[in-house]
Amino acid sequence: MVYSAHLDSFTRDNLPPQNEWPDFNLSGSEFQYPEKLNAAVELTDTMVKKGYGNHVALIGHGRSRTYKELTDWSNRIANVLVDDFGIKPGNRVLIRSMNNPAMVAAWLAVTKTGAVAVNTMPMLRAGELTKVVDKAEIQLALSDKRIREELDICAKSSQFLKDVICFDGELGHDGDLDKLALSKPVTFKAVETGRDDVALLGFTSGTTGSPKATMHFHRDLLIIADGYAKEVLGVTDHDVFIGSPPLAFTFGLGGLAIFPLRFGAAAVLLEDASPINLIKYIETYSATICFTSPTAYKVMLAQDEFAAHLTSLRIAVSAGETLSPSTYKAWNETMSAPILDGIGATEMLHVFISNRLGKSRAGATGTCVTGYSAKIVNDNFEEVPRGTVGALVVKGPTGCRYMADNRQKKYVVNGWNVTGDAFSQDEEGYFHFAARADDMILSSGYNISGPEVEEAILTHVSVAECAVIGAKDAERGQIVQAHIVLRSDQEASPTLSRDIQTHVKNTIAPYKYPRSIVFVDSLPKTKSGKIQRYKLK
Repeated sequence: MVYSAHLDSFTRDNLPPQNEWPDFNLSGSEFQYPEKLNAAVELTDTMVKKGYGNHVALIGHGRSRTYKELTDWSNRIANVLVDDFGIKPGNRVLIRSMNNPAMVAAWLAVTKTGAVAVNTMPMLRAGELTKVVDKAEIQLALSDKRIREELDICAKSSQFLKDVICFDGELGHDGDLDKLALSKPVTFKAVETGRDDVALLGFTSGTTGSPKATMHFHRDLLIIADGYAKEVLGVTDHDVFIGSPPLAFTFGLGGLAIFPLRFGAAAVLLEDASPINLIKYIETYSATICFTSPTAYKVMLAQDEFAAHLTSLRIAVSAGETLSPSTYKAWNETMSAPILDGIGATEMLHVFISNRLGKSRAGATGTCVTGYSAKIVNDNFEEVPRGTVGALVVKGPTGCRYMADNRQKKYVVNGWNVTGDAFSQDEEGYFHFAARADDMILSSGYNISGPEVEEAILTHVSVAECAVIGAKDAERGQIVQAHIVLRSDQEASPTLSRDIQTHVKNTIAPYKYPRSIVFVDSLPKTKSGKIQRYKLK
């Protein structure tokens, strides 16, 4: 019997059957953890005990917070969660915030109580939040007070969400959660969770219908640091991380919270991480490791004398979309800090294939991170010859566990995680991205579901039919393009295009809106009436 501290067994009860799990490689010495393990304690209290108490942990809104301050504040919040809201180990707690130190403290506090954190994008609307709340049966939500409105709307109609409590995401303590925390002690007896207790539910981006929740254990949170961050990035306590991915994404949580805190380093958290702001704050805080998308690096390259502002940088990590050979070459010709492409997935928690310092090449995603293995297979799941494009499958110390979801059987086949990407592998073992193998649109690092955007467009009073595709775009890789058939009493116009775009922004997360709208008389369909989207590309 695997040890568990969860009194609320919801997540454990909703794990997929073990015969549907991928094969896990936990044989490496770097992935050996004690049976009782709380990841948040390892990232805060343990770091203070190691002597990092006075080291800067997080920087946000112009203020630095030390490891001791972060430990104390997360302990105070944990006391509030237990004393005032009755949180029990295994309960799910939703967190809604921009990237700031207050969000990291809230996430750490939730994890210390043994509860399961559900970090959500600040741009999600009430309808999208309701799907997450209902799927995970969440009763308590913690929100940055500036963006609580959508959660309040969600709570009014939710059968599960009972309490929404706010924190101050800026510099003060002007949130109800903060005010309660100020009266609590700075010590907290963290729950001795099991290494295989679920610590995090990561909802996949861009899903429609019933969202997919990936389940990650306490040990998984440390594995991505002790594997990728240690081997590929070579993180030390002198590093300063910065980047654009939201903490609500596992890519951002790893790169801007788990990795720095695991090694006594610091992280600069920006609510507006535009390429221009990244240049500014890399220089201001002498950042050494940057996480962002190829699109952002291309914008940086276009700025006059930008390299002079980035002399502190030692690694530029690129992920979220494929890194073009031209961007790779332009960056490396200009910068002393190499750009490293890689691929990860919410299901895998973080990066599993990456280029290395001194071992990277244009057009290649890289080779497997320590503990992982990958191969390219055909439709019969047979490995194909080198240089042949096929489906990328991977396994290692982390892997897919969807919560109560029949789609587990599609993602995990014969012990392998099927990523949904088409790749090839060259004779030297480097993996090369070919295309997305599904209908997802990959725009500026965001996965966007075409059917979800269609669903939002169809609620506009002027629209009769629509089909959404990804259209090539030099700046963003792809953009969302909607082909729309209007109702008979409507006429196409630029004004109507803008109105539909605004409607989508107000219905779902704004970044998903169609940047291009094409009005058509009809959509191509099969005899059975199924829309043939490929004919629109």
